[in-house]
Amino acid sequence: MRDPLPRFGVLTAILALPLLPLSAAGAAEDARARPGAVVVEPPTLESLGYEWPLAGDANRNAAVRLDYRKVGTEAWRQGLSPLRVGGEEIRSRPFDVVVPPAFIGSVFDLEPGAEYELRLRLTDPDGVEGTAEQIVRARTRPEPQPATGGRVYHVYPREYKGERQEPAFNGLLAAYYTGSSHSDWANSFPPRVQPGDVILVHAGVYRDDRNRYGGGLGTVFDGTYYLTADGTAERPIVIKAAGDGDVVFDGAGNGVLFDVTSGPYHYFEGITFRGSEIAILAGRKRILGSDGLVVKRSRFEDVGIGIHTDWAGSKNFTITDNVFVGRQIPDHLMGWIGKTWQSFPDFPVPLRSNYAVKVYGSGHVVSYNAVSHFHDGIDHATYGNPDPEGRPVSIDIIGNDIRNVDDNCIEADGAMANVRVLRNRCFNHAHRALSAQPLLGGPAYFIRNLVYHAPEGGSLKLQGAPSGVVFYHNTLIGEAHDMGAASNVHFRNNLILGQGAWPEIFTMDTFTNYSSSDYNGFRPNPGSASAFVWNSPADGIVADYRADRVKRSYPDLAAYSKATGQDRHSRLVDYTDFVRVTAPDPANPTRFYSPDEFDFSLRPKSRAVDAGVALPNVNDGFTGRAPDLGAFERGQPLPRYGPRP
Repeated sequence: MRDPLPRFGVLTAILALPLLPLSAAGAAEDARARPGAVVVEPPTLESLGYEWPLAGDANRNAAVRLDYRKVGTEAWRQGLSPLRVGGEEIRSRPFDVVVPPAFIGSVFDLEPGAEYELRLRLTDPDGVEGTAEQIVRARTRPEPQPATGGRVYHVYPREYKGERQEPAFNGLLAAYYTGSSHSDWANSFPPRVQPGDVILVHAGVYRDDRNRYGGGLGTVFDGTYYLTADGTAERPIVIKAAGDGDVVFDGAGNGVLFDVTSGPYHYFEGITFRGSEIAILAGRKRILGSDGLVVKRSRFEDVGIGIHTDWAGSKNFTITDNVFVGRQIPDHLMGWIGKTWQSFPDFPVPLRSNYAVKVYGSGHVVSYNAVSHFHDGIDHATYGNPDPEGRPVSIDIIGNDIRNVDDNCIEADGAMANVRVLRNRCFNHAHRALSAQPLLGGPAYFIRNLVYHAPEGGSLKLQGAPSGVVFYHNTLIGEAHDMGAASNVHFRNNLILGQGAWPEIFTMDTFTNYSSSDYNGFRPNPGSASAFVWNSPADGIVADYRADRVKRSYPDLAAYSKATGQDRHSRLVDYTDFVRVTAPDPANPTRFYSPDEFDFSLRPKSRAVDAGVALPNVNDGFTGRAPDLGAFERGQPLPRYGPRP
């Protein structure tokens, strides 16, 4: 399905939101804000994203207040103010993007399947031409569930000898289609299943003899289960463990185990996928892809890739409460590039498992999964310039526990707007843990994530000239250094502690003088002559995308704050501010650390307590005079990481 928003011209038009007409000369002089109509993005289970196109406001002093409420309730709640975007340039191969002007933002932590009102009010000291207040309604997606009233089929291993529930079939394809053949007749049978049907798979190992002509379960030669019937959002086609023991589909080393690229709204639950290069293939760029894939409470092991789509039209995936275990080095950390690793005999690490999950498109939820021993953890597909098939917006990556990864924990690379990376735990990542390489306008929200031990390059990666990256309330054990040059980047209420991998604790290289940082806690590396770096355009220049930004380096927080005006309310912290945390050993970067070794809660007298700034819908309900810095607020429950009971 093509994206409903209009497009103009070449690349920047592909990204464009609908704008009011305004000449180039007028835009340079017009300070009055000229709003368009608010657009609500595809919803997720717990979040709503919106975009308010804008013309005018050449001096960027307009502001928007967001309030929201559940339909049927009276009281409005203040939301996080949207990010002002527009004019930022992302020009790095293969990207060539200029961000159109708008206010773009999200509402977080909503109820699934509920309707909300969003009220946006625009103010501008220079005046507003047009409708300054708009109220829109939107509904979050309900939690996907099997439908009621559909037919139920039972699948058993061929060697099963016990009593069978009817209708019973040997192997999955015999139930899914009207027949199954391990021969030239393999594609002869039309689907049996219809929307709402449930296939209950009984205990056993389903490992097809794909190279024995005439003697297998229908996955001739390539060993792939091609699922091509259409489910619907309300009535998915369900493939679920029957509950009488472990259900394992083993690809025996094949390329793709399940292909749902032409089968929308398939629902998997309680299945173990193993022994394949790609466990579930759900989309290929500019070729084909599916919508509405659901994978719950399943396990992926001995796979090169868990779940993959980079088809722009993919929408509304729900990937929750799963375990992904890759084939990378099982007992120590090793990188694939970089000076940290080059002296070790097993450098560079071979690529045996690429990533657990990679998505592209809109409305996806990837939450509460446990991931370990891959090259990357959870990725948004870098893709390149977006195309008319669909805009990469409104994606939730929440509550995942990602460990022992050769490169990045989470990548928002290649997305456009409202990527919400919330409350994830990243332990032991050979390279930068949280990545936006690049982001095409934003915002991408990195909120309340915990990073520990990212020895090559530090905690964050902003390469490829990303724009619109927001870091709030993260606890980062590892320098925010050498992140890359970026635009419209903002830091609030973070804890950033050096681990001795690099001299600088914080390096911001920005094309825009409206990037900002404040209310953070820093632990510089002792003895460093250059602890803080802020490179930006010269004073008085709003943005400059050339390479000759003014370079500024400072030995301490006081000198940096005084000279730049950044981090004026920030403070120094140390590992003693936590209940039980020590720095990773820089002499032994290969070590795997366990979260059980640490307690990242703040001590009662920590300098990070009550040191933050209030951020509506982000730190509501804080205890004390002000929010605490970092991922954890004293007196509030700790986040849930990984699969839920």
